[in-house]
This record gives sequence, C-alpha cells and structure tokens, in this order.
Amino acid sequence: MRKDPFDVRTMSTGSQDGSDACGDSVRRTEDIRFLTGNGAYVDDLNTPGAFHLVFVRSPHAHALIAHIDTAAAALSPGIQAVFTGQDLRDAGVGSIPCAWQIRDRMGNPMAEPPRYPLAVGKVRFVGEAVAVVVGDSANATRAAAELVSIDYHELPAVTSPVQACRPDAPLVWDAVDQNICCDWEIGDRALTDAAFGNAAHVVDIEITNNRLIPNALEPRAAAALYDPASGDHTLYTTSQNPHLVRSALSTVLSIPETHLRVISPDVGGGFGSKAPIYPEETVATWVAGRLRASVRWCADRSEAFLSDVHGRDHHSTAEMALAVDGRFLGLRVRTHANVGAYLTSGGTVIPSYYYAQLLAGPYATPAIYCNVLLCFTNTNSVDAYRGAGRPEATYLLERLIDKAAAETGIDRVELRRRNLIRKNQYPYKTPLGLEYDSGDHVGTLDIALRASEWNDFDQRRAASEARGRLRGIGMSTYLEVAGGTPSRMAGKMGARGGRSESAQIRVHPSGSVSVFSGVHSHGQGHETTFAQLVSERLGIPIEDVRIIQGDTDRGPFGRGTIASRSLVIGGSAIVQGVGRIIVKATRIAAHLLEAEYTDVHFENGMFKVAGKNRTLSFGDIARAAYAAHDFPVDQLEPGLEETVFYDPPNWSFPGGCHICELEIDPETGKVEILQVVAVDDLGRIINPMIVHGQLHGGLAQGIGQALFEGCVYDETGQLLSGTFMDYRMPRAADFPGFTVLTHGTDCATNPLKAKGCGEVGSVGVPPAVINALLDALRGLGVRDIAMPATPFAIWQAIQRAGDRTPR
Repeated sequence: MRKDPFDVRTMSTGSQDGSDACGDSVRRTEDIRFLTGNGAYVDDLNTPGAFHLVFVRSPHAHALIAHIDTAAAALSPGIQAVFTGQDLRDAGVGSIPCAWQIRDRMGNPMAEPPRYPLAVGKVRFVGEAVAVVVGDSANATRAAAELVSIDYHELPAVTSPVQACRPDAPLVWDAVDQNICCDWEIGDRALTDAAFGNAAHVVDIEITNNRLIPNALEPRAAAALYDPASGDHTLYTTSQNPHLVRSALSTVLSIPETHLRVISPDVGGGFGSKAPIYPEETVATWVAGRLRASVRWCADRSEAFLSDVHGRDHHSTAEMALAVDGRFLGLRVRTHANVGAYLTSGGTVIPSYYYAQLLAGPYATPAIYCNVLLCFTNTNSVDAYRGAGRPEATYLLERLIDKAAAETGIDRVELRRRNLIRKNQYPYKTPLGLEYDSGDHVGTLDIALRASEWNDFDQRRAASEARGRLRGIGMSTYLEVAGGTPSRMAGKMGARGGRSESAQIRVHPSGSVSVFSGVHSHGQGHETTFAQLVSERLGIPIEDVRIIQGDTDRGPFGRGTIASRSLVIGGSAIVQGVGRIIVKATRIAAHLLEAEYTDVHFENGMFKVAGKNRTLSFGDIARAAYAAHDFPVDQLEPGLEETVFYDPPNWSFPGGCHICELEIDPETGKVEILQVVAVDDLGRIINPMIVHGQLHGGLAQGIGQALFEGCVYDETGQLLSGTFMDYRMPRAADFPGFTVLTHGTDCATNPLKAKGCGEVGSVGVPPAVINALLDALRGLGVRDIAMPATPFAIWQAIQRAGDRTPR
C-alpha cells in the first residue's frame, strides 16, 4: 500500500505556544466531545414536559383525501391534540417556499404549486405527512396515530420523469400540463447544430443517473419551545441552514423573526439533505405555539427513507460532435430531471444551472446546448445531495468521452489530453457563461497517470486473466463549481435571496477571540479550520479561539453550509473580519506607542514601531481596547469587534483526475476495487488532514452510487428500497486504501485562494468506476451498464453478452 501523505505522525495536536499555521494538519478540536459521547444533538436535548409528535403518513403515491377521522386518536389516553392539513390552513399556515424561481425557454416562470406542511385534499407521494398526533409519551402517541382513519380514493401514479412528460401520463398537479415544472435551456442551439453539421464523428449515449437517498448518520429531528410570557418561539433542528429556516418559518407561520430563534446544535451529517426547510419542523413550531407548550419529534429510519429529500434521478440523451483529429466541436444534451411531487429549496436550480452549466467540464468545447425538462412525479422531493448537479454533468460527459474514444479509435487518455483547457488559457470563458479563473488539468492528469502506474496496466491485466478474473481501469477528468453562488449571479439565476456570508470577530479583554460564523458544521471541522485562520493571523494559540455557529440569536445572518461554501466564503468573511481587527488594533497600538499609524507593524502577535525597540502584544492591545483610559474617543472608538459580510465575485472551480482500477469475478459479478487514485486541484489548503477526510468521504459516497446505492419506486409509487436490507450502503471493506494527492492552483477570486473540497470525490469518481467496469467487460462485448452496477447487474450483462471467458 502506498504511503499515506497525511500520515497522523506528522499531525499537530494544537500549539504549545504561538499559533497554528494554515497548512498544518492540526487535529480536530471538536472530535474530543464527539469521541467521548459529549456531542449535543437535537434528540439529546432535555425538554421536561415536552409533548411528542407522530406524523401519520400516506400509504399511497397518489390519492384524494375523502375524509379524515381523528376522533378515536384524540380520545386516546395521553393525547393532547390531533391536527390535519386543513386545520393548519384554517389557522393561516402558508406554503413552504422554493428558494429559486427559474424560467423556461420562453421566459415564463416555472410552475410552482404550493407545499403545505400537511397534505390538503390530496396526497402525492408515499410518506407524505397527512396528520400529526400530539401526546404525552412517544409510545402513547404512536399508538394513537394508528387510530387516525383516512378514507383515500386512490389515483394512478407516475414515478419516472420520462413517463411523466408523456401526454397520457397521470397529472401530479391538475394545473401543470404534462407534469412539466419547467422546460429549461442553456447554450446556443443554432451554433451547436452547426457544429454537428461540420463533424467528422458523432457519438451518442443514453444514460440514467440513479436516484439516491442521503442516509445521514443522525436522522432529522426537531424540538420546538414556546414562551407564553414573551411570545418567543425557539426551534432546535437538524439543519445545515438555521438562518434560512428562520426566514422561511417566519413567512410560512407569520411569526416575526424577532420572536423566532432557530438553533442547530451538533448535526450528524447532512450531505445537502438537511439544507431545505421541512414540513416536520414547520409543524412542530406551529403546534408549540398553538398548545403554548414544548414539543419534540425525531424521525425513525423508515421515515427518513420516505421523507428526507432524495438526490440525482436524471435520464439523459447526449451527442458529441468531433473533428477528424478528435477535437470536440459540440455537445447536445436533453435531460429529464425528476423533482418529485413538491419543490424544495434547491429543487429547481440543481438540475438546471448547477447541472447544465458544468457540461463544459475541463474541456475546450466551443458549442454546447442543453435542454432540461424538470418533471413532477409521485415521488418524494429531489434536492441537494453531495455534489448536487455536478456529479450528474460529470458522469454524462466522462461516459460519453470514453465511448467517443472507443468509436473513433483514439486512446482515451489522448482524447482527453487533446481537449483539456491549458493552464495558459485561464481565465477561460465557457460557452455556457462560466468563467474559470485557474486550473492545471494536464498537470493533474499526468500526476494521476504516474501515481496509478497506468502505463503498466496491461501487465496487471494479464495477471488477473491468469487467475480467471476480468481487470479494468478507468478515468475521469472533471471540473466543478464550489463555494456557493455569488449574489449577483444568483439573482440572474432566479434566487429569492442573496448568497453572501457573515462573520463576527469579537476580541475579549483577555485577548481570546470568539468568532460567530453564519455557516454551520455537520462534520466538516469548522471549529478547527476557522480557528487556524484566526490563530495564524493574530499570532495567538488556537486554544484561545472559539468558533460559534448554528444559533440565529448569537451571530449575524448567514447562509449555512452547502455547495462547499464554508471555507471559500465563510472563511473569507472571517479573514476579512480579522483584517479589520488588525487595522483597528494597529491604530490603538499607534496611539499607545505614540507613533504614526504607518510606522506600526503587526507580526507574530506583536505590534512594533519601525526602527525602534518599542512593542506591545496583541493581548496588551485587547486589554487597552476595553479600558480606553486615554483614548481620543472622537477618533478612536473603544472595543475590538468587527462584523463582515463577504460576497465573492465568482465561484471557485476545483478540478482533477480520478482513476479507478478493479477486478470482476465473472462467475458472480462481484467487484473488487483494487486502487483509487484521486488528484485534485483544491487551491490553497488550510488543514490537509481535514481535506483528506473530506476527499475520502466524497470518494466513498461516489463509489457507493456507482456500485451499490439505488433508490427504487415501483410503477404504483411504492418505495421498494426503504430499508437498509434493500438499499445497499457501502462499507469500509468495500474500499481499498485511497491514494489522495493534490496539485493546487490558487483561486483568484477569494482572499484565501482556496477552492471547495467537500464534493469533489462524489463528482469525479463515479464515471471512473463505471469506465473501469466497462473496460474490464469490453472483451465480452458489454458496452453499457447502469449505476448501481451491482454484482447481479454485472452478472446479467455478462450472460447477455454470451461469453463468460476472460480475455
């Protein structure tokens, strides 16, 4: 096994004196409480006397609600109340909003039906909440929920996005023609058609990007408290975006934000699924106010399968036009994207802008056109899941390029190399409107080829054949957007809010520092990485820096953690705030040292007067800032605290090359992954150990999609993969030791020069795995296989090919 470049023996455990520099693998300070069982999660909250909520969910994918009889449940022992969707509507509860309003090819706004927290009149997917039972204990409430009697009139259902758009398909919403939420496009269609007219080769592909269920370790939960004296609501929730939850709840429930506090304590994983606002936390907040009491709810795993937003679910056809020498001339794509029965916060922007704008990838393709049909179906909502649109684009593009290589006879490495954007071409503007600021795709490709020993693969293949195994190797050269959307661009894309991020830096008289950040960690290690940023710049020990997040009453408005934005935008806000602290502290030092401001320099925690032996420490300045005994208060304000909102001018664009090598047992279809090499351009890295962990996690989830995970509905809308017996999660034994390398080019659009890292593994590796599978099976005549490529699916493909003999 190759040496791990992030060997723990090189890691710092925190400073003994002085600061912890950015670039050091400082151990995660938050892990002590997690590993000792002292994490504070929503369901750990002690809420004496709180009532329990149990949601009654629809067993049907599509049905009219003829009548709901709650009498027996309401009369059960220990039951406080039973509410239906009509009860909430009668009380003025509104619809949960979508965060983006995209427009169709004619400029018309998307179809946007209401999403009430409890179903009103009709259910549209299995698991939709219809009623809520409120009781003294969990057991009593669950028992009473069984007594809620609902008379349904079942209707035909549709679950496939392709079938949903057919003229004879059942309508999920009566007012939405052919179930089309939006007929969206991007690119120059005429220019792209002309490119195909000049092509020497045209290659086409039809693929599905399989639907996924996020399955975060911690299920969603909510605890809602109400204070009758003040009229204040407090919601504890498992959210990646507490400030956005507060804003949405304020609108839906007509509660002033001044009377609504949202707290997200420790969150056990999210992967995008805990970004939207959900019906359950909305209902909990309303019930607490209605009953003037505290209430709580925690999903069981079955509820999570049914109601946590799902990811992916695209069906696409694509064509690539190539010149005689293999240069890419044009790309044409048509995608049916499943948005489910209801729109959630990112449900429309992900399969449009976050997907189609990335179809250029790292290649210099001059003409691209994409048409996306966003389709309503009788399934759970589809929203963000690690990568959110970029894995779908990369998978389509990289599968198509491998097919083009096979059909043109050009080596797959050489075909990519000929078309990659060169380092000296940056900044590079794509035909889809993005402007890439930096990258070195040829460099990451060459490093990955060397690290994987690509050129010696034929020898390893021969050794596998001697053992009766099929061996394959595949690659993916990818590029993605990260760091969230700049507000000016978000507005053009239909966002109903800005995308800046906040930080408040508070220096205490002792010289220690509290940082209030608008982003929120659910496993990323913010408490360590952000503290490193402050520690290095102020020259103080990392132990003297505290990171506070997840509480709308304790920090300025923020946009939470999603789309790999925490360091790129949240970290940039922090360093700008620290910069302002240093400016003011320098003014204080100049006053105390009786020197000109321009003569005072700050370095390693000390303020020094140029050319003189006069110094003050950062701690000295902190004490003086709050004493202010002789400050000229008309020129120098006491205190040392700054608040910053940072809005980037552009995204960041991570990229890289992922290579997978594997073996197949042709008798069973079982796959053994032998090596995964990931070489990623992440810009400047603050904590290599944490980046390493993020890359490992993304690779594991990407391989999970490629080989194991698949969410399946039958034709009636029943979820067939609703347990871990039916939804295969990847396990540690499924993976080799990953070879993770970085080859960074500085991001030019943020002060940290960093690019997001949280999603690159899930973006780059799925097509590398499938390309490796098809390379192994090509000798048997297998030309295509869908994700997840399970052993049974591979075995079936081998049988259909009619030749089980290893080459």
